[in-house]
Amino acid sequence: MTERNALLTAFLDASGWGNAARAPLAGDASNRRYERLTSAEGLPAVLMDAPPEKDEDVRPFMAIASYLASLGLSAPQILASDTAHGFLLLEDLGDDLFARVVKAAPAQETELYTAATEVLLHLHASPPPEQLARYDATVMAEMAALAYRWYGAQDTQRLAKKSAAFKDRFEALLASECPDQTVLIQRDYHAENLLWLPARSGPARVGLLDFQDAMLGHPAYDLVSLLQDARRDVPRATEQAMLAHYISASGQDREGFTAAYALLGAQRNLRILGVFARLSLLAGKPHYIDLIPRVWGYLMRDLAHPVLAPLRAQLLADLPAPSDALLRELKVKCATAQTP
Repeated sequence: MTERNALLTAFLDASGWGNAARAPLAGDASNRRYERLTSAEGLPAVLMDAPPEKDEDVRPFMAIASYLASLGLSAPQILASDTAHGFLLLEDLGDDLFARVVKAAPAQETELYTAATEVLLHLHASPPPEQLARYDATVMAEMAALAYRWYGAQDTQRLAKKSAAFKDRFEALLASECPDQTVLIQRDYHAENLLWLPARSGPARVGLLDFQDAMLGHPAYDLVSLLQDARRDVPRATEQAMLAHYISASGQDREGFTAAYALLGAQRNLRILGVFARLSLLAGKPHYIDLIPRVWGYLMRDLAHPVLAPLRAQLLADLPAPSDALLRELKVKCATAQTP
């Protein structure tokens, strides 16, 4: 038994789940690992294994979960914790991820996406917790430049100088058009991180899973995350309907908010291009490359908005479209990059 397995066994024993049946759950792009536990009495729970030695920290998850629960939202209840060693025992919210429910019952798509939009309206109407880091123009420009470093890694020398120029121009545009960081943004608010809980009422019908990286950001950010989903095609009609619903219900200025939505969409999709390429080149996860064409499509949609006119030509000249040859190259080079 490894040292970590021994620590895990001790944690489960101390929390009264030592004799529970254990089964792996699908993970994500992080170093966290999940298991579903079933007690002798048939009660379920979820184990989060987040090794501190791999730069994981369960404390932000705990803090944000407590805040969301205080607003009546369905974050998992924390049943037991060992923050020193990175173990949490969580309420099991089930398997009905939005992505699975909509695939099995497409007619429910509008209902689910409306509920998810209502969660954001409810969340954004409340003061955010104190001491959240700001997802401001400087941070967002740096994150967007990951597309130059990793997605454009095949032409590193040419793109190095262009990346610096892009960051400066993009940061100025973000600072001008999206100056307000006023709400908690979960940052990965999409159909594979949301659970359908129809037995609950109001915004509690949406189970929330991935929020430990929450920051203080613009109200349009999580809406972009939801409606320009890298992992599934959200119909354009659904995107437009939910955007209109949010603007109407929140009282936002339509022109200003749609401009911010497009700008933050471009920022997010550029970041994802870089992250997905890095996950293949550095972390040995080539399946993320298959998602790149969808992300590129969203980026092209965002770049069509007039607010991005100052950067559109530069981005299209600097970054290659995801041709079959480029995608093959990113897969062929899987796990060949060195940690910076």
